[in-house]
Amino acid sequence: MKIGIPKEIKNNENRVGMTPAGVAELVRHGHEVYVQHTAGEGSGFADEAYVKAGATIVPTIEDAYGVADMIVKIKEPIAPEYPLVKKGQLVFTYFHFACDKALTDAMLKSRGVCLAYETVETAHHTLPLLLPMSEVAGRMATINGAYYLQKTKGGKGKLICGVPGVKPVKVLVLGGGIVGQAAARVAAGMGANVVIADISLPRLRELSVTMPPNVDTLYSSRHNIERELGDVDIVVGAVLVPGDKAPRLITRDMLRLMEPGTVLVDVAIDQGGCFETSHPTTHSDPVYEVDGILHYAVANIPGAVPNTSTWALTNATLKYATALADKGWRKACHDDEALARGLNIIDGHIVYKAVADVFGMEYEPVEQFL
Repeated sequence: MKIGIPKEIKNNENRVGMTPAGVAELVRHGHEVYVQHTAGEGSGFADEAYVKAGATIVPTIEDAYGVADMIVKIKEPIAPEYPLVKKGQLVFTYFHFACDKALTDAMLKSRGVCLAYETVETAHHTLPLLLPMSEVAGRMATINGAYYLQKTKGGKGKLICGVPGVKPVKVLVLGGGIVGQAAARVAAGMGANVVIADISLPRLRELSVTMPPNVDTLYSSRHNIERELGDVDIVVGAVLVPGDKAPRLITRDMLRLMEPGTVLVDVAIDQGGCFETSHPTTHSDPVYEVDGILHYAVANIPGAVPNTSTWALTNATLKYATALADKGWRKACHDDEALARGLNIIDGHIVYKAVADVFGMEYEPVEQFL
């Protein structure tokens, strides 16, 4: 199979779809890999490393898409890429269709095959291709929240860990999944007082055992969340409904319960955001203020640490990319139910129910295409 790895063109997105080590494995399986010139540069991988791994360097993004049967990348295609996706071409990346109607319409029109990292789901309901970036994003959420808590950045002017005689800050984490666990653990490690909220009692029991002693668990309800907001300093939104829009857990009127300079970090912004006042921001313009409350809602948080992120993601995606290349997407998805759940759009048809439901569009079961 011919595999294309284009350079990401989203704002300040320095990750790349695959490391040279991943490319070498695909080449070892007999596949041809075409990497766009400087695609890996932002992650610390020079063209020469890809050539040494057996790839061919192509000069433009049009060349990377034009030659490939399968595209492997990081972020969803954006408008300049829409016309580059061909009928029957497999695009293997993060899509987050449920919060982007224009992207959904464009991919339907392309008649390509869209296999989304974020909805590949095992029988045990784990999300193996979302997990590595969730681990990065959760850790970064706390680090960025602490940074913007500085007065010079618009925050309250508090040090997350405090000092002897001065209390540390309070961090509220909404969601006890991979992102929330990572955010809470880093916040606890930095010395904050942490509250992690979730609607799953089994998950809360697990967290109460495994988390450090400065982390308290809380059942997530509007009443309970509102009670925490009066003295909170950082709120991390870390809720996820696979393939669907995130629930809005903090409304506009709830902002008045918080002190000015409180920092909200919305890691769920890729799925529409879990704060009513959230809208996507970029690494070059990451924060904005609403009613005195600072919002950080960068849609590609792991893009700030591209070397770590690219290594972590390739570690997770490589076995799936290899199966897709070895068998073709139909047989690979037929043989692996987890991979089949990643299929969102096939040849102009929506095959992931949550996406169809969000837009009130027709849904067709994926099985009829396999």
